[in-house]
Parts: sequence; C-alpha cells; structure tokens
Amino acid sequence: MKILRIIKKSIKDAFKSVFRNFSLSMASISCTAVTLILVAIALLVTYNVRNITSDIENVLTIVTFVDANATEGDIADIKDVIENMDNVSSVEYNSKEEIMEQMSEDEDMKEILDVLDTSPIQSAFVVSVKDVRKIDSTAKKLKEIEKVTRVKYGETLVKKLVSMFDVIKNGCIIAVIGLIIVTAFLITNTIKITIFSRRNEINIMRLVGTSNIVIKLPFLIEGFILGVIGSIIPILLTIYGYAFLYDYIGGKLFTELIVLVKPSDIVYLTSLVLLIVGGVVGMFGSTHAVRRFLKI
Repeated sequence: MKILRIIKKSIKDAFKSVFRNFSLSMASISCTAVTLILVAIALLVTYNVRNITSDIENVLTIVTFVDANATEGDIADIKDVIENMDNVSSVEYNSKEEIMEQMSEDEDMKEILDVLDTSPIQSAFVVSVKDVRKIDSTAKKLKEIEKVTRVKYGETLVKKLVSMFDVIKNGCIIAVIGLIIVTAFLITNTIKITIFSRRNEINIMRLVGTSNIVIKLPFLIEGFILGVIGSIIPILLTIYGYAFLYDYIGGKLFTELIVLVKPSDIVYLTSLVLLIVGGVVGMFGSTHAVRRFLKI
C-alpha cells in the first residue's frame, strides 16, 4: 500500500510540475515534437524504401536460355535442377513458340519476325531469386547446367540497384537512431533546467531523509508525460499528413514501379513507435538528468 501511495503522489506531483513550470514544459514538449516529426519522416521513408526495394527485387529475374536441340526430357531435367537450388524462389518455362506468340502481338515485332529467315529466339526459363544479393552466384550455377547456353540478368544494373538500396536503407536507419539520440539529449537538457529551478525543494527533501526513489519518481513520470504530450502532434501529422500525401500523388512516386505503402499499413504502427519513443526517451532523459546533474 505504501508503494501505491508513493506512486499516486508521484503522479500527482508530476502533473503539478508540468503545469507549474509551464514555460519549461512547453520548451521540452516543443523540442520533443520537432525531433519526433523528423523521426516520423525518417520512419516513413525507411519503410517505403524497404517496400520499394522489395518490390523491385522481386521483379529482378534471371533469364536462362536453353539449347535449341534440348529435348522435353532435357528441359524437365533442367527445371528440376533449377527448382532445387537454394536461392531460387520460382521458375517459369517459356518455350520458343510461346515467346514468339507474345512478341507477335506487337505489330512492329511481328514485321521483324516475318522478315527473318530463321528466328533468333530461344526457349528460356525465367528464374526468380529469394535474395537478390546472391544473384551472381545463382547465375553462375545456372550457367553450369548442361544444355543451358546463356544467362542474362542485367549484371551491372542489379549491382548498382542493390548498392543504392543498401545505402538508402542504412542511411534512413542511422537517421532514425540519430534523431532519437537528439530527442533524448534535448529532453535531458530541458529537464536539467527544470531540476535546477527546483534544487532548493529537492535539497530540503533530501535533508528530511526522503529516499532517492521518492525524489526521482516524480521526475521520471514527468519526463514520460512530457514525452507522450510531445508525441501527439507528430502522431497527428503522421496519420493525416501521410494519408493526404498518399491521396494527392495517387499512391505512386514518379513511375508506376515506385508504389508507396498504403496509409493503413504504416501510419498506426509508426504512431505507436512515436508514442513509445516519446515516453521512453522522456523517462530516460529525466532519469539521466536527475542522476547526472543532481548526483543523487
């Protein structure tokens, strides 16, 4: 019961402190809101980049051409070998006749095919991979299969895309971590000012024998409150701002290939993250300020 009384009193003192030191509280809330807005942007960008890269990686395939003299038995054997490879997710066989039929649907291509005495088209397997970063080694294994003549997958383009995507994803993750650290730093320093303004009150509490936990707890709860309040504006901007942007640009960025994540799939999770980050960072900032500044 004593613990419950301490917690209840600490919560009451924390709310009183927020309103009593209104200007300092607003400074802390503003700092938290600004940095969490940047965190929200970084999170939304990171999630969309991961989604876009995943979509593009799924489109990247290895076209494996088969010898023109390969029999149906050879083709079945080749397909069986490919399907049993570690990094292969799916295999689709397109015969020479099927490819020609698809190309004939284009009038220009049909005219070109009609002029040629012999068709240069070969039957081929379209191979999708699980991990595009291992596409080189998978392509080498495909080349070693008997009756396979050529393997094409846009080697240079794939390497550049993978490298670019990795840089963007890692950059976004670093930005999120950095912004969270900045948020903690700002809250810590703002709360230090609050604590400094109440140093006489705290010294009196220590002189009358108040335990460190009882002194720290109101500041811990106050930091949590400031962090949560500071996350409200970023959460609202995330939910309504992202939905507005998504509708405004039609869910696509520059091209049909770059599709943004639907608001319902991302904004609520991002909002929860912002709420947790605001609360936890606020608590950490308060605890750190009390421990390091007051040497309790």
